[in-house]
Amino acid sequence: MKILITDIHHGNGGGHVTYVLSLLKGLKGQHDLTVLVPPTGRLYAAAARTGVRTLPGLYTSRPLPLFKEVRQLRRFLLQERFDVIHVNGGADHRHVMLASLGMRHRPAIVWTKHNTNPVSSFGHRLRARFGTQASIAVCEYVARLLDSSGYGRRSMCLVRLGIDHDYFQPVEPIQKQTFRQQLLGSLANDVLVLGSTGGTDYNKGWLDLVHAASRLKPELRRRVRIVVAGAPPSATMRAKVASFNMQDQVVFPGLLADVRIVLGASDIGFVLSYQEAASYACCESMSMGLPTLVSNVGGLPENVRDGQDGRVVPAGNIDALIDVLHDMLAYPQSLPVMGRSARDRIQQVFCETAFIENTQAVYRQAYCVARNKPAPI
Repeated sequence: MKILITDIHHGNGGGHVTYVLSLLKGLKGQHDLTVLVPPTGRLYAAAARTGVRTLPGLYTSRPLPLFKEVRQLRRFLLQERFDVIHVNGGADHRHVMLASLGMRHRPAIVWTKHNTNPVSSFGHRLRARFGTQASIAVCEYVARLLDSSGYGRRSMCLVRLGIDHDYFQPVEPIQKQTFRQQLLGSLANDVLVLGSTGGTDYNKGWLDLVHAASRLKPELRRRVRIVVAGAPPSATMRAKVASFNMQDQVVFPGLLADVRIVLGASDIGFVLSYQEAASYACCESMSMGLPTLVSNVGGLPENVRDGQDGRVVPAGNIDALIDVLHDMLAYPQSLPVMGRSARDRIQQVFCETAFIENTQAVYRQAYCVARNKPAPI
């Protein structure tokens, strides 16, 4: 099939970038692929490095640029005659819908919903009706949102993330010590390192963990280190960390080319977001054999079974986090057991092969809908 993949992000892009790169890795060599994304985003450079044709694409909301971009996109679509266009945001979805209206050989449009935002707006209703042959939900929580919206009247499929569990695998003790020394310096043997690669945005909830650790008794508090990878936090966030007197126990290594450094140095992973869908950060932590601490929002409780693969706590509940920290510090021997269970779960539920096969099945189904052909068996 001839497939176009689009996304809207100008900057880091987070999980969207990981998602698209996972698609390219699995689909390359089987299909004719093109990526159309903003040239200022991390995805543009990363996709180009895979050898897939990568072109600049803009998805502006202001009327005059929007009109010009849609007109240019329509010419491109008429020239290329894609079978499937896989959109990953609202603005690119809108542009593709408008650009393809009335085309004789209209491509099938597949939309992946990566977040837990509502889908009841007028724009969503238009896109569901006129610009979607199939939608993909990355977790059950998102699937329920789509099923109760206009997208539910189209083909909607749950396709869980695919994690490369050979790449994200537990590290040997010597390597763990090397990573810890690199990030944190020398640590006592009884110190627990909690690491997150989910980013430093306020809504990722990491400040709640810092707050909870600050309220531990001094003899327990000294045994906690927290590492948060991502864009450098704002001055306001750093000031908040200092107000908890935790500035010497919280490390921000920045944006990393290889997040395994943070996860490899950690005893526990965490994703404590206030809103979250499937979360690559959570799955990668689990794949590396870390018991993972998550909030009870969106798709996170689908990943982590409380007490088995890690712990699930109410979002923003500092007292619950304090209780969990107490347990982990008191019974560190339970952590490797939960970590092994976490890795087993990733291998069983978040398989790369299944991710690619199920996504291709959605493409085939959407293509048949667009061409008024019988659905594949």
